[in-house]
Amino acid sequence: MHMDLEKQIAQFKNVEACVVFQSGFAANAGTVSAILGKEDLVISDELNHASIIDGCRLSRATIKVFKHKDTADCERVLQETKDWPGKKLLITDGVFSMDGDIANLPALCDLAEKYNCIMMVDDAHSSGVLGKNGRGTVDHLNCHGRVDIQVGTLSKAVGSIGGYVCGSADLIHFLYQRARPFLFSTSHPPAVTATCQAAFELLDSEAGEKLIKKLWANTKFFKRKLKKLGFNTGHSETPITPIMVGDAGKAFQFSRELFDEGVFAGAIGFPTVAEGKARLRTIVIATHKRADLERAADTIARVGKKLGVIS
Repeated sequence: MHMDLEKQIAQFKNVEACVVFQSGFAANAGTVSAILGKEDLVISDELNHASIIDGCRLSRATIKVFKHKDTADCERVLQETKDWPGKKLLITDGVFSMDGDIANLPALCDLAEKYNCIMMVDDAHSSGVLGKNGRGTVDHLNCHGRVDIQVGTLSKAVGSIGGYVCGSADLIHFLYQRARPFLFSTSHPPAVTATCQAAFELLDSEAGEKLIKKLWANTKFFKRKLKKLGFNTGHSETPITPIMVGDAGKAFQFSRELFDEGVFAGAIGFPTVAEGKARLRTIVIATHKRADLERAADTIARVGKKLGVIS
């Protein structure tokens, strides 16, 4: 049953093969640490997810960080390390988890090809959201065949638990033997596997496409409401919509008072984000009704004014 799920994901992602891990964190950390060693190099966006950072550290490879979504800075790093003797991995989130913006994947693929890098994308926050039927940033930005390793999660839009890695059959067979979180942990129970399979069947259907359209309609409506109310939502391009607060204490107070009013919006502070960039992290879903979003926005505005986040 587990292998059937892997085959289903591979077909959905238009790749040769797939391996399912116990979590998205394990998928990222296990893959990076398995394919790289101390003689290798990682070139990583500064806002990549913690699971990528931990995988890089576990690999013992040299880590070079480029400025967020700055392809010129990425090329500067690649130019400086063009004669690196080991393997080079260029890695990015597809959608960045705290800001909701989308990586410039076509430009990064160009750089990976130019400088002979393995190209890896963590699509955890775009699976089920971007691309045809939610196939992710690779599909959304038409980068099929240009990304060597695609990672995704089963615990966000798919609504279950776990993570997956897609790529060539050779890569997946290698991870079966060398990715320690996969090799030394128990696989999903049948109920979880069946849940994931049902979710992918829904995504890959007309009903799933309608749900994604509703998700984006809700996202656009809610973003417009927040911006009209005077909130700073950063550079978000997806349902992940931060409400920038700045001070961590105020952000956590904001979240607590919203919860008391019946609205859940989690506060994020250091070290998850940089000091001085605390925020609330809001995410709409397809099944939110317009009245839900209106009420949430009105409540956020009332509490935000009380705390001086907006005037």
